[in-house]
Amino acid sequence: MKAGPRALERLMKIALAYPEAWEDHPWDDTVVKVRKKIFIFVGIYDGHLSCTVKLPESHDFALSLDGTEPTGYGLGRAGWVSARVPVGAEVPLDLWEEWIDESYRAVAPKTLVRALDA
Repeated sequence: MKAGPRALERLMKIALAYPEAWEDHPWDDTVVKVRKKIFIFVGIYDGHLSCTVKLPESHDFALSLDGTEPTGYGLGRAGWVSARVPVGAEVPLDLWEEWIDESYRAVAPKTLVRALDA
């Protein structure tokens, strides 16, 4: 799928399917939270589809890919990774979907993660 509004819609649909996930807009950003904790920042900014997630397990692998970098504001030190793809370019949606899952599991309360695995 090409980066753009349809891909953004798909990423939001994936993230919002998790238990107790909900959309919020702090700091004029679009995020999805579980309870009160953010597990994904997502949007189209400066001609790029952007996805920021917490990756405690695949952090190093993610940073080895083109278009990724440690997230700013000190979040990178806590395992957050930002990925960007120019609008119109192919988005690795399967990979980003895995990252959304990993980020949710890293942030969500353990009871919700256990319910996911049940």
